[in-house]
Amino acid sequence: MDDPLDTAVWRLRSRGCWKDAAELLTPRAADDASAALKRSVVLTERCMYTSTGWDAAEDALRAAEALALTDTERGATACERGYLAYASTLLGVRDRADEARTALGRAAALLSPGSPIRPLLDFRRGLISQHLAHNPTGALAAFQRAHAGAAAHGDTLLRSFTWRHLAAMAEADGDLPDARHGFTESLRIREELGYLVGIAPALAALADVEPDPDEATRLRTEAGRLVRLLGGVPVWLAEQLSPEETAD
Repeated sequence: MDDPLDTAVWRLRSRGCWKDAAELLTPRAADDASAALKRSVVLTERCMYTSTGWDAAEDALRAAEALALTDTERGATACERGYLAYASTLLGVRDRADEARTALGRAAALLSPGSPIRPLLDFRRGLISQHLAHNPTGALAAFQRAHAGAAAHGDTLLRSFTWRHLAAMAEADGDLPDARHGFTESLRIREELGYLVGIAPALAALADVEPDPDEATRLRTEAGRLVRLLGGVPVWLAEQLSPEETAD
């Protein structure tokens, strides 16, 4: 992340300042397909963590789609459209499941097999299988492909997400040692990257598979402290934590 703009955007994004991050990208995003896509990514992430800003994310995505000229650029924007539609469906804003599947299928047709975007696409197709199609076998295969691809392409942040979702599937299967390992790795990566908005969910997930009640309470309390620090973000985690865990 040598570009000073990318560094500044990452610092804001990782602290949940998505609107500010998007504003930094706005001048360059007017005629630069890469910057427009980055702006779309930032605003879609805000939707997933806050369940707000849907119209702004949609506008940013349309702008990115308009600037996309190559198959890789069109595939990347299709991948983002699929994720925005998935987020809307998952959070109960509007059912856009068919749009999500269609967009991710279009991305798969446009992106080359060796594209560095492929692991992210595999991960998002896994999310569709897991949460919308309720197909754990398909989800596991997609997450495993994404996990290996993220490692091969050096996508460390994506690796934190694949660890998390593989761990969740291990937890669902009753394999708590594997679940603890995956959640621990996800937390470690997010702490090392300084991805503050992702640390609280990682702490809470680890707490759910922690056999020591005192340690589980400590992890949940720390998750609540971070959620409070970020103003109630992620909103879905704030709703899951007890009032005591998010109290001052």
